[in-house]
Amino acid sequence: MYVRKNLRWNVVWQLTRRSLFLFTIYNTAVCFLYGPLNIHWLDIPWQPVALLGTAVAFYIGFKSNGSYDRFWEGRQLWGTIVNTSRFWAIRAFDYVHATPDEVTPEADDISELHRRLLYRQIAWCNALRLHLRRQTAAQWDTEVAPFLPPEEAATAKVLSNPPTHLLRRQSIELRELFQRGLLTEFRQVALMRTIQDLLNAQGGCERIKNTPFPRQYAYFSFIFVWVFAAVLPLGLVEEFDSRMALGQYHVWLMVPFSVLVSWVFNVIEVVGHTSENPFENDIYDVPMTAICRSIEIDLRELLGETELPSKIEAVDDVLY
Repeated sequence: MYVRKNLRWNVVWQLTRRSLFLFTIYNTAVCFLYGPLNIHWLDIPWQPVALLGTAVAFYIGFKSNGSYDRFWEGRQLWGTIVNTSRFWAIRAFDYVHATPDEVTPEADDISELHRRLLYRQIAWCNALRLHLRRQTAAQWDTEVAPFLPPEEAATAKVLSNPPTHLLRRQSIELRELFQRGLLTEFRQVALMRTIQDLLNAQGGCERIKNTPFPRQYAYFSFIFVWVFAAVLPLGLVEEFDSRMALGQYHVWLMVPFSVLVSWVFNVIEVVGHTSENPFENDIYDVPMTAICRSIEIDLRELLGETELPSKIEAVDDVLY
């Protein structure tokens, strides 16, 4: 996610340089044909161009709104994951202890149970991030496996949906704790509701990931912008030529104005395009790596650990 208040010009240039170059070449060619070569049949009435521009503006505006909604929903889902992870940790501390039906276990045993439940939650967050980004096994070995027992990590690694498996393991652990008398039935149900909330958040992220922005909608947005950019100079060239107050070269002013309008429309379309898929590890996506690290720090602090990793910082104004 780009975190600087204003985009740097090099970022804007990378986003739009190709289209800006094409707009400049095309508009210059139209003006050259109309002016020095005197090919006046190129011009068209301005009214249909203005009508087309209005329609395209509405269309790409709706597309940008839809794309931003996908990004914002993704960020809200990960906000839910942050809060639910903290809630899971607090409930684990408060609920998992000996009940009257159980011989009081050693304090170290309870601490190990808490640690296992919280570490598996950290592993689940990282596994979900890797699952959404379709990242490789190398990241799994360094970012998920250290928080799991070796056998459990090896088993989950080869499955098609490791995050679901880890939540299933949490559920099995809760059942075993209930059978041992370390959880009452009420507390087991409450913790299972927390797992359900995590599953709902995971399902929401997978829905965004696996359901692309409607391609016909995105495709025609791109087409309409370029059609408008193609006819815009044909409508403007006669308008500038008819105003002779600045002399015969006044028609060349059409080029910068037409390029500017085309560039603005194209930027709106590009902004919508870059917001369509918030889990692609791009510079405009949800910063899942930083969120997972924040969850890890919070949960390990609750466990009383002092040797903690540092927070993820933005690199070149981008937080991943």
